[in-house]
Amino acid sequence: MTKRPLTSRRFVKPSYNFLIEKKRDGGEFTQDEIRFIIDSTLDGEMPQYQCAALMMAIYFQSMSAQETAILTEEMMLSGEVIDLSHIAKPKIDKYSSGGVGDKTSLVLLPLAVASGIVVPMMCGEDQEFEISTLDKLAAIPGFRGNLSIREFVHQLERVHGAFVRQVPELAPADAKLFDLRRNTGTIPSLPLITGSVLSKKLAEGAEGLVIDVKWGNGCFIKDLEQAKQLARSMTRVGRSMKRRCVALVTDMNQPLGDSVGTSLELKEAIELLKGNGPEDMKELVLKLGMEIVRLAGVAGSTLSAKQTVQRHLEDGTALAKLKEIVKAQGGDTSFIDDPSKFPQAKHIRKLPAPKRGYVHTINAAMIARGVHLLGAGVENPEDKPDFSVGVSEIKKVGTQVKQGEPLMMIHYNDEAKLETALEYFKNAYRLAPKRPVPPPLVVERVA
Repeated sequence: MTKRPLTSRRFVKPSYNFLIEKKRDGGEFTQDEIRFIIDSTLDGEMPQYQCAALMMAIYFQSMSAQETAILTEEMMLSGEVIDLSHIAKPKIDKYSSGGVGDKTSLVLLPLAVASGIVVPMMCGEDQEFEISTLDKLAAIPGFRGNLSIREFVHQLERVHGAFVRQVPELAPADAKLFDLRRNTGTIPSLPLITGSVLSKKLAEGAEGLVIDVKWGNGCFIKDLEQAKQLARSMTRVGRSMKRRCVALVTDMNQPLGDSVGTSLELKEAIELLKGNGPEDMKELVLKLGMEIVRLAGVAGSTLSAKQTVQRHLEDGTALAKLKEIVKAQGGDTSFIDDPSKFPQAKHIRKLPAPKRGYVHTINAAMIARGVHLLGAGVENPEDKPDFSVGVSEIKKVGTQVKQGEPLMMIHYNDEAKLETALEYFKNAYRLAPKRPVPPPLVVERVA
């Protein structure tokens, strides 16, 4: 375990009111003050109401690049920091801010491993109504996402990749602050997001990080400029901590891929690992995959990176790596060999287009909410999610449809749940007489 250096002996502990007022008035914290804040949070010495006030002050006044870098490092050093230096291969992780239908991690991790890269991926919770990577993998019988740090490192040594749940020993100060942010409306704070994500990712032992910052109605960042600022903040802080970092800002104003739902998304990911799948998913996997292999030094040029990614998708080596990783974590790989074994809904019903026209906009969050109501999500912890429900064959922005033609196919088991979900699915689509110009999938690259 990495020990945090002691606060300077000359440092006089300020009152919590002083720190709140300093940030409220736009002041900049020193390294000792940030370390004191993290220590007080970790020890529970700072009262919750004052910690909440401090989070709100940071939300409104933000933090400088230097403050954010110090905050990130202090949170990272608040717990265990995994040392993977004994593994000779490059260690690169991938982070996505999360979006509806995003199953790229399921493809990119085995793809990177097949390219000779170690991927130490720990997964946190996704946003409300989104199905996380581990929630999807839970549909594979026997798959175990909860590994100890020792088991995690052992798996990286053997198979060079792992999908595991975030362990409490890593960045425990962030876990406390995150709960508070969730209850005080300060989740969107860019420096706090940067510190939260990077403190955990860098504590995993990654030497570099490829970041997918999503913006749009299907994720928690609705504003494009804010997404660009977050991408810049993360790459800047990553570099200041001597980690290789690159970010792509990507569109999430419609679901990614053709399906939303646990088993449906797993099937789509498996198709992508066979070189098939929807075009938008293939484009994003290709671009993120190229960034990973270039950051790792596996490929030097853009052309070489593209060839490496395409080769491992088309020759089956990436799919074989997914099976190897799933097997190492106790999962039944026969479901990857034969995706028809995944649970299938009893009923499939089309959502008919109410009129002729072009798909002008799609509210991805409404589709996610509808899928949640079908049973993919649970309202109570004791309930089990329905892996079979969801939507497929989603018509994307710019597609022309005739009246009555399906906008999507709904996979469901319960008529009552379907009736509730239908309102969300119907309201998610807006049709128009003229073809819109679909937004670019990758808006900006920040390196």
